[in-house]
Amino acid sequence: MTQRLDLYALAPDVQRALVRVEQAAKKGLDPVVYELVKLRASQINHCAFCIDMHSKDARAAGETEQRLYLLNAWAEVPHLYTEKEQAALALAEAVTVLTDGFVPDEVYERAAKHFEEQELARLIGVLTVINAWNRWCVTSRAEAGHYQPGQYHHEEE
Repeated sequence: MTQRLDLYALAPDVQRALVRVEQAAKKGLDPVVYELVKLRASQINHCAFCIDMHSKDARAAGETEQRLYLLNAWAEVPHLYTEKEQAALALAEAVTVLTDGFVPDEVYERAAKHFEEQELARLIGVLTVINAWNRWCVTSRAEAGHYQPGQYHHEEE
């Protein structure tokens, strides 16, 4: 696919605003959970650019190949993910696919058992912004495959 628009060049103020929201939301979150939920939402949204970025960032942060390869089937291999990670991934899926019945009470309650309220609010913030990034990149057909960890837009400017 050919990139439709370079949204970063055409709307840098929007890009900077998304960066600020993400930076605020991720404060205090477990960095492993942070990377896993961003990658899982990006898989669901079929955002090649974000999948490329977040898989590389997760590896650079020490994530294992096995857990990355099996992330899209995390519920089938619960021994590879902590209960807290599983709760976050279930919430990521529910927030990302709202048309499947919104965020079910059991999914929310599962997450609430593993995250303090402020941490849960920040996790929901991260999920909100990664879904925005996915829509930004998918719609503009941002070109995947060239990202290097820490290269751009998710880093504080």
